[in-house]
Amino acid sequence: MKSTLQMFAAYNAWANRVIYAAAKDLTAEELTQNKGAFFGSLIGTLNHLLAADRIWLKRITGTGEAPAALNTMLYPELADLTGARIKEDERIIALIDSLDDAVFEGNFTYTPITTPEPVTQRLASALFHIFNHQTHHRGQCHMILTALGKPSVTLDMVYFQRTAGKRWI
Repeated sequence: MKSTLQMFAAYNAWANRVIYAAAKDLTAEELTQNKGAFFGSLIGTLNHLLAADRIWLKRITGTGEAPAALNTMLYPELADLTGARIKEDERIIALIDSLDDAVFEGNFTYTPITTPEPVTQRLASALFHIFNHQTHHRGQCHMILTALGKPSVTLDMVYFQRTAGKRWI
């Protein structure tokens, strides 16, 4: 289990770097243009991903900052957001590296932002949700970049495995 989660954490960080590299040359207008994604713009979607990760990591570890809403605009400037994203990805990797299989199979309880009812679930399933959530919204980021007329980016996990993630082939 741990090796699989480490692969997903490494893939997640790599894919975020790909998206942020594609976004760095956008104008402020392009970054904030509503392209119909769930959080509207590229900057809105990237902020949502960081906000959601911070919320989940606060639930899991009990530490760190966590916004009260999923649509919080933590960093309106891409440069600031990029630095925060790198740190959060490092935090996710460090968390996975620090745990063992018994912990991944254990349960934890948290209260969702969207409902006041506590939820108990296995830690591993919550971590897989975090990575799947990132993939879902990075797909929207890809769509936004394409709608802005920018070159397509390659985010396939197998591409990551064949290039940056050869450890997991």
